[in-house]
Amino acid sequence: MEQLKKFFKTVTKPYTVFECIVSAASVAALLLLIPLTAKLLTDEMKWSFFDFIAAWILFFSAGATYRLIARKMENKTYKAAVGLTAATGLFLVWSNLAVGLIGNEDNPANWMFLGVVAIGFLGAIISRLQPKRMAIVLFTMAFAHALIAVIALIARLDLAPESSAVQILGVNGFFAVLWIGSGLLFLNAAQDQKILRNTVA
Repeated sequence: MEQLKKFFKTVTKPYTVFECIVSAASVAALLLLIPLTAKLLTDEMKWSFFDFIAAWILFFSAGATYRLIARKMENKTYKAAVGLTAATGLFLVWSNLAVGLIGNEDNPANWMFLGVVAIGFLGAIISRLQPKRMAIVLFTMAFAHALIAVIALIARLDLAPESSAVQILGVNGFFAVLWIGSGLLFLNAAQDQKILRNTVA
């Protein structure tokens, strides 16, 4: 029984920073096997060497962010919030670089989405990753996406061949919902912490 307890503590112990970085780098490399296999099997996969490097950086950044932030958190809701936030950020940058969310990937209007990422990055630093404050950051990011959609429609960017009003509203609404979902998870995590403190007290 004692040996089982020791094994459980070993498996569930918080990862060190080095272990988080190595695991994130390894998982990112493994994920690249998917597009690499597609490139070897079909001529439709047009990725260059630099595309693979960019993809690895995105995978690694999202994975390392999650592992480093969540590694010492026992609250599963908080971990879920961090995971959803990191995954949404990865998907936002990936899709914006690949095809563009407004028009095509060369449309300068897509630079506005960097502002959303900047809000999340600066907000995480200012809030010190406190769940209640992080919820406010995520809700602000959702509002930023809604604002981008309004700006795009006012500027009549929906007249571009690759975009329509429905597409602009749909894409930005989709990301706004994901950010709101992350914010709600952070709020739940804050409530769980409050209940735990009251219970201990």
